[in-house]
Amino acid sequence: MSIPIWVFAVVAGIAISALMAIKTGREERLLEMESIEKEGEIYLERLEKEKERREGEKAAGE
Repeated sequence: MSIPIWVFAVVAGIAISALMAIKTGREERLLEMESIEKEGEIYLERLEKEKERREGEKAAGE
């Protein structure tokens, strides 16, 4: 009983597709985490500036 060559080609195609999906998913997660970190830094900078502004207004009001 011999297995046709096209069966091996299909199995190899499925394996390659699975590996590429894993690789792409990992890269997307890394890019998403970098984006989230940048957004978080921007948000923290805004909070810090607002805090400084409020402290400046408080000091000028006294």
